[in-house]
Amino acid sequence: MKFISQVTGLAIAGVLFSSNSSATTGYFMHAYGVKAQGNAGVSIAQFQDALSIANNPAGLSWVGNRIDIGVSIFSPDRSANITANQLPNANGSYDGNGRAYFVLPEIALNHQINDQVALGLAVYGNGGMNTGYQDNPFAAFGNRGTAGVDLTQVFVSPAVSWKYAANQSVGVATNILYQRFEARGIQGFAGFSSDASNLSNRGKQSATGLGARVGWSGIFFNDRLTLGASYASKINADRFDQYRGLFAEHGDFDVPENYAVGAALKVSPQFTIAADVQRINYSDVKSVGHSFDVGQLQQGQLFGSPQGPGFGWKDINVYKLGVSYQAHPRLLLRAGYSHNDQPIPEQEVFLNILAPGVIQDHLSVGATWNIDSHQELSIAYTHALENEVKGPISPAFGGGEAKIKMSQDIWGITYGYRF
Repeated sequence: MKFISQVTGLAIAGVLFSSNSSATTGYFMHAYGVKAQGNAGVSIAQFQDALSIANNPAGLSWVGNRIDIGVSIFSPDRSANITANQLPNANGSYDGNGRAYFVLPEIALNHQINDQVALGLAVYGNGGMNTGYQDNPFAAFGNRGTAGVDLTQVFVSPAVSWKYAANQSVGVATNILYQRFEARGIQGFAGFSSDASNLSNRGKQSATGLGARVGWSGIFFNDRLTLGASYASKINADRFDQYRGLFAEHGDFDVPENYAVGAALKVSPQFTIAADVQRINYSDVKSVGHSFDVGQLQQGQLFGSPQGPGFGWKDINVYKLGVSYQAHPRLLLRAGYSHNDQPIPEQEVFLNILAPGVIQDHLSVGATWNIDSHQELSIAYTHALENEVKGPISPAFGGGEAKIKMSQDIWGITYGYRF
């Protein structure tokens, strides 16, 4: 227990102080846990480790006593392009890769209290977004220095699962949110802000919040079919006061609600196929979902005001499909594919140069090697396929067209120990 306590403390510190760029399904992670990553995030009805807390806490009833310690490395490629703009020096291609690699640790543990109750704890990155433009794409609009944003969201989640029947369980996880944000290089838009002194270049600021995730699972037809459902509440976080001139509602930046259903079918003792469908309601968060409407700016609905502009993101559905194959008593192989709706409409591209979360498709592979009866080592690799969105720039900013583009590679490794 002393070892677990020390490792948990180190993981919390590591996650909290790691800057991550995980813009894969909007700005949420496409998978929580390296094993789930190998199946492109499929996890609502497929319980493989204690990171089930992050997906469906009811899964703790089925994974036994264990601890899982992992790390993922993200390598995103993000860029922007402006063409046919009438302002001097606005047109060009802009590289947003101020930082090329991001390291994000994760840890989760589960303890079976008795035949019915399991307690767990997970620390993991919920999502994030990072851009760093050395050549400021907004320089022609009065901005100076490097431009970009850095958003990190981390959950510390204690959980409990109750196996209320031989084949069914329910679970609840408390999502304790820590998030950190910084914006740079957009101070030239001060005339469109309700609080120009708190719009840009104010350094990093942290905020916290509290929410919950609830889940259900059921196993049927002689353990061949598993069903699951999960719901995570919206988290009303503390405001970013240092950016109350940027985000709507005076610096408010909440975590949107999301929910999912899933099924896993054991086709044979060696082969399992599983699928999830998830919904993320980005539009419920005004600073994310409000449109960047120049007409509204001109009418006094400025950045930071209660009805001020945001990034114009839409709600999205995420579809995930994964397969697992027991190739050897010690070796399990995984693969998966996921697709999500596009959160960024064409008319919102200009501001989203700062947050080009346009990725829609992921291909994943992974494997677990059972070292012995207690220990296992898992690896995963995901390629987020390159995608781009282009759209018009308002004549008020010189007209023309903006294009944003992103691709990403993710490597993960985790060590699991069964007690």
